[in-house]
Amino acid sequence: MSVQSAAADVDVDLRQLFASLVRNWLRILAVALVVTGLAFALTWLATPHYRAETRLLIETRESVYTRPDGTNDNDKPILDEEGVTSQVEVISSTDILKQVAQKLDLSRLPEFDETADMPALSRLLVVAGLKSDPNEIPTEERVLTKMREKLNVYRVEKSRVIVIEFSSEDPKLAAEIPNAIADAYISVQGNANVESNSAATDWLAPEIADLSKRVKDAEAKVASYRAQSDLLMGGNNSVLATQQLSELSSELSRVRANRASAAATADSVRRALQNGGSLDAVPEVLSSGLIQRLRERQVELKTNIADLSTSLLDNHPRIRALRSQLADLDRQIRSEAEKIMTGLMTQAQTAQARENQLVADVNTLKAASARAGDQQVELDALQREATAQRQLLESYLTRYREASSRKDSNYPPVDARVFSRAVAPSQPYFPKILAIAGAAFIGSLLVMAIVTLLQELFSGRAMRPAASARFERIEQVAMPVAHEPPNPEPPDHEPDNIEPADIEGSKDRTAQAQAGPQAAAAAPATGPETGPETGDDVGPARRSLGEVEIDKAVEKLVSSGAARAIFVSPEGDEAAASAVLVAREVSDAGLRVLLLDLTASGAASRPTLDSRLFPGITDLLASEAQFSDVIHADHYSDCHVIPVGTADPVRAMRAADRLPIIMQSLTTAYDLVVVECGPTNAQGISRVVGEGTEVFLSLLEPNDEVAQAAVELIEGGYPDLTLVTPVGHQTPGTPLPGRRSAA
Repeated sequence: MSVQSAAADVDVDLRQLFASLVRNWLRILAVALVVTGLAFALTWLATPHYRAETRLLIETRESVYTRPDGTNDNDKPILDEEGVTSQVEVISSTDILKQVAQKLDLSRLPEFDETADMPALSRLLVVAGLKSDPNEIPTEERVLTKMREKLNVYRVEKSRVIVIEFSSEDPKLAAEIPNAIADAYISVQGNANVESNSAATDWLAPEIADLSKRVKDAEAKVASYRAQSDLLMGGNNSVLATQQLSELSSELSRVRANRASAAATADSVRRALQNGGSLDAVPEVLSSGLIQRLRERQVELKTNIADLSTSLLDNHPRIRALRSQLADLDRQIRSEAEKIMTGLMTQAQTAQARENQLVADVNTLKAASARAGDQQVELDALQREATAQRQLLESYLTRYREASSRKDSNYPPVDARVFSRAVAPSQPYFPKILAIAGAAFIGSLLVMAIVTLLQELFSGRAMRPAASARFERIEQVAMPVAHEPPNPEPPDHEPDNIEPADIEGSKDRTAQAQAGPQAAAAAPATGPETGPETGDDVGPARRSLGEVEIDKAVEKLVSSGAARAIFVSPEGDEAAASAVLVAREVSDAGLRVLLLDLTASGAASRPTLDSRLFPGITDLLASEAQFSDVIHADHYSDCHVIPVGTADPVRAMRAADRLPIIMQSLTTAYDLVVVECGPTNAQGISRVVGEGTEVFLSLLEPNDEVAQAAVELIEGGYPDLTLVTPVGHQTPGTPLPGRRSAA
């Protein structure tokens, strides 16, 4: 039973709600222990699985002793993130897994090939066609599929470490397989490098042979042209005349420069000595070997003085001795500078005489060099071609020797190494018996506690009236009871039509149809004629209109699948009990039922809600509430109720045209909508009638007024009218816990 929050007349009794946990602690604990026991048994019987891992590091393995000449570590790029990820795919490739499977002979183990030891049950399932035959798949493919299910190869984030993880039922096998995969990967990479070296030597060998022939031809052309042109080559591979001219020109320039430099330097030294300036600015002075040694000694003494000054005072004997030596060195440097000045002056004079001789020799060689210039152009072109061919040949020869040496020695530099090999695990990673059992115990406790709280909440036992709710006194609706005739006809033979028939005898009133438990408590006693026990007095004879009882009306609605049930009560509020009883009985049958009260006094909704304060159909018509505000729960059944409401009826009736739309919406949401219309006519119920509608006329005692109302309804277009009476109806069975009997 749902509780509408919009009613605001009931609150949740938290004390009563959580007290249900104490009342049902034994059931909660028993279920938790059973679930824990099942979890413990399943984990205990489960096959343990072990997991081991091997770790690889991707790095450059070339050492300084094996690296080719002219290369270093920076010449070879380090694998980036995409490169390491590619190596992960290589490790988990089919070729490597095949090698490992063949090496360890995994096809003989049932763990990797179920056909090795197939259980009898699996064979029966295969024979029956309920399971695919594994023999239809090649053995190698079956083994590889199982290996991939148990293998996990991944790269450690932000590193060049690759983890090879494998799980197996055998702890020894869980360690052997990742180690074998790592060894196979390194072997495959080494073989790839060896193949690369072999391919390089195979390509370089014919290229070197061809280049050797071309170099030889180019050098022969150079020698032949030089002989024909009579171009004698000097020491620097140039024409002799040109070389001599160049040398003499260079010598002349050098002599002139030396002369000018010697004269300028001698003048600088002279001015420095005369004016007491620094000799460090004179290059010739600094280039003197003796002065350099003196300067070195001077620097050394200054360094010693600086070092000793950190720990000794200026007047210390050692510091004073060093400074004395430093002053002596300065005097020696100036003396040597005077000697250099004298030598420079002599050198300048000698250079002048040499310059005059060289000028005459240069003029002689100019004519010979001009003749050899034209021939040298062609010779240079031939030499450039020969040089280019020779350099290419030398490069190929170097690479060929390096590749050939690696190939002959079978040296494969693999850029990966295993730095952590897998070891056989001692503890399985699955199942964790205590963890699973503990989680099952705690989880079952929580689930059972939630289920218990929801049961208590939906049953209504945890509900209490709100502190601010004020309910009016509920009027008791007393229903008359009648005695059954001595030999009544079976209900199945009673006609559903409205044609009256005279029945001899009389009935005493034996039951009172009530709309609530208060009515049952307040119904007045009528003496011996109110119950079947007395049976002494017989009431006056009455006429029967062929009415059916509540059970038959419910059976008709359920079997026909009606969407709407319209009740007309010409005898007033007391006869409205039929709609209430039918709605509750259909709801107890498992259908979603809504009771709509369209009576002026609210006779159908007051016994179900025990209050007149709830918003209802008038509030909905007056646009003062929504559907969620006007739909309430019957306190005594699973039926939902829309009462009359609290809005102004006059204002609500102005929007009566909206009633068909409201009825259509309710019919869509509920399996059956029961409408109590009170004492109305065919025109009054026309707004609520729709497809799949059954019209009922509720009566307490057949009389002319009821018969006249039935005739008017039939003439108004409802020939399938059914008469129903609540007289003598008893609610079968005992009320459900938390629910009070409403009949």
